[in-house]
Amino acid sequence: MLFYPQEKIALFVDGASLYSASKGLQFDIDYKRLLELFARKGLLVRAFYYTALAEDQEFSPLRPLIDWLDYNGFTVVTKPLREYTDSQGRRRVKGNMDVELAIDVMEMAEQIDHIVIFSGDGDFRKLVEAVQRKGKRVSVCSTMRTQPPLVSDELRRQADNFIELEELKGAIMRDGGHKDAAHRQVAGANSEPIGVRIQ
Repeated sequence: MLFYPQEKIALFVDGASLYSASKGLQFDIDYKRLLELFARKGLLVRAFYYTALAEDQEFSPLRPLIDWLDYNGFTVVTKPLREYTDSQGRRRVKGNMDVELAIDVMEMAEQIDHIVIFSGDGDFRKLVEAVQRKGKRVSVCSTMRTQPPLVSDELRRQADNFIELEELKGAIMRDGGHKDAAHRQVAGANSEPIGVRIQ
C-alpha cells in the first residue's frame, strides 16, 4: 500500500461488497482495527459505510453492526431494500448503494488527497477516473484470491493502488478469525455480518 503520512484520507466502504470479499477469504473484519490501520497511514478524515436495510423487519440483524459503526467513527449511509418481481415471476430484493457512494466521493474529493474504495464493482471505474482528473489518488480494496475474483479488472487497472484484502487479514481480522455461529448471511442484497466485536 502506497500512502503518504501527510495525505488526507477518506474510506468508502460498500458494506455488502466488503462482507462478500471477507467471507470468500474466510475471515471476519474488525472495523475498529480497519479504522486504526488507515489512521496510521495518513490523516484519516472520514470513513463512510453503505448498506441497504429491509424496512418491513421489526428487527434487522444488521442493526447492531450499524449502531456500533455509527458510534465508533463511521458515517453510516443506509437506504431501504426494494422488492420487485423479475421476468420469471420470482420475488427479488435490490439494495444497490453505488449512487450514494459515488455522490459522497465526488463531494468529499475537494477536502481529501486519497480516496480508498472498498468494492470490486467495475461500475466505479468512471468514478475513479473522474476523481483522478481532480488530482486525487484512489486505492481500491477487494480481492482477486477468491473464485471468481471479486474485483473487476478494469477497476483494478484504473486505481492508483490495488489493495488485496487478504494481505490486510492479519491487521484487520476480528479475534477468532473465522465465521462463527453468531454470524450469518442476511437474505437478499445485504450480506454483512450481524455484529462486530466492540473493544
